Amino acid sequence: MNITEQKIVNAIIYFVKNTKDCKKTKLFKLLYYLDFIHFKQHGLSVTGYNYISMPYGPVPSKLLEQFEKDEFPEEFKKNFSVEKVTDDDDKYSYQIHLKNKIPDLDWFTPNELSVLEEVAFMYKEAPAKDLVEATHFRNTPWDKTVKTKGMGKQIDYFLALDEESTLTQEEIEERFRLQKELG
Repeated sequence: MNITEQKIVNAIIYFVKNTKDCKKTKLFKLLYYLDFIHFKQHGLSVTGYNYISMPYGPVPSKLLEQFEKDEFPEEFKKNFSVEKVTDDDDKYSYQIHLKNKIPDLDWFTPNELSVLEEVAFMYKEAPAKDLVEATHFRNTPWDKTVKTKGMGKQIDYFLALDEESTLTQEEIEERFRLQKELG
């Protein structure tokens, strides 16, 4: 298993353990925030996932496919199981049952860990529907993608950049290119 897969597994464990009612929809939004906030601040995603615009907000396409087909990598299966459930908020939800309840945070850089903890803290008590709403706000990467490309299209990480971004577009493009080559 490579470093990126270790980060994904341990981010999932961390979010399920440290936030309330972290089922599939909430998990997808937490991973999105982890990746896009870290990208905005440091020019790299944490998980390397590509996100697509779906009716309930941004979705990591590869992880969605794994949920739908119930085909997870071995490292995922060693650390958690997934059970399809129905509840009032999400008719097609999945409960994530942890086998390993202690995330290995050594896989994360200090910057990644800081964003991971910040995202979990910010959305600790938030229900999935609130995270879905937040991703739909005007001028978010999801909103810009839906308006320009439509539903089901890949969300460009560069849409997360704004006047608060500390890196130049060129610096981020170089980091992103290197990450894709290494990942």
